[in-house]
Amino acid sequence: MKRNVYNNIVDLIADKNNPTPMVKINKLTKGAKYDLFLKLEWYNPFGSIKDRTAKFLINGLKERGELAGKEIVEPSSGNTGIALAAIANTLGVKTTVTIPDAVPEEKQTVLRMLGATVFPTPDDLCPINHPKDGAIALAHSIVKSGSNEGRYVMPNQYENLDNVKAHYETTGPEIYEQTDGAVKYFFAGYGTCGTITGIGKYLKEKDKNIKIIAIEPQKGHRLPGLKNFKESKKPDILDSSVIDETITVMDDDAYKTAIDLMRKESLLVGPSTGAIVFAALQYMKGRDGVAVAISPDGAFKYVSFYYDYVKNDGRPQV
Repeated sequence: MKRNVYNNIVDLIADKNNPTPMVKINKLTKGAKYDLFLKLEWYNPFGSIKDRTAKFLINGLKERGELAGKEIVEPSSGNTGIALAAIANTLGVKTTVTIPDAVPEEKQTVLRMLGATVFPTPDDLCPINHPKDGAIALAHSIVKSGSNEGRYVMPNQYENLDNVKAHYETTGPEIYEQTDGAVKYFFAGYGTCGTITGIGKYLKEKDKNIKIIAIEPQKGHRLPGLKNFKESKKPDILDSSVIDETITVMDDDAYKTAIDLMRKESLLVGPSTGAIVFAALQYMKGRDGVAVAISPDGAFKYVSFYYDYVKNDGRPQV
């Protein structure tokens, strides 16, 4: 195959032979004794780290014979739903996504542009522990409603070990190889926990001394995709044994750091990246070595959320 010529858009999803790039943070770490690299997962074709997850979830369903003749139903705070819908389109499979209505409208619009059926639900920014009228509960009820004819299948990213496998087999090895095995610190957020569990497990197997640092948002946060376990159930796929420390980040610190990354490093990142980088900058003070932080997605699906942080920043408004 010719270089950068693909038979299918899904082939662009990152793997060890086609890794997402890592970029060094320079201005925000000026004078530091450590190197901080950001792994840009928004270089995946559907815009987030969840492209990897969705690919493995769908491949798992196909390998187990669970997808044939069925439609996909999944609760999501946006990114997994987008990736599932996009991949499913290439297979001629219909997708329904139940999504918290507090998620940015941009994400819901993208889902609809992809042809997904979207059901907003009145729960928080990320589906939690089967709330009475929440996204997870609604997804389960939709699957149950079609159980007689076997119409639906739910990949269930919160309990499906294929989510962990995606990052154990791709993202983790990429990070280790891209740093020539020099990575000593890794930072990622609590969400479905497939990312931090899969990468953490892989890196710990390579070197048990690598520190795995988890980031959680404040309670009542505005950071889609991240979870605070004081208000949300820990996903079944989380392996806490690979995590060395958890850092809680406030919304303002996350959004301001994300904007700093845009204005000082020209990295157009989503707010969860801001939370992860803020935690990394705090944790790495006085330390040295190579640190890697995940940038789960880009800025464009959160423009409406960023508006409050930039509308009165002293610059002329259009």
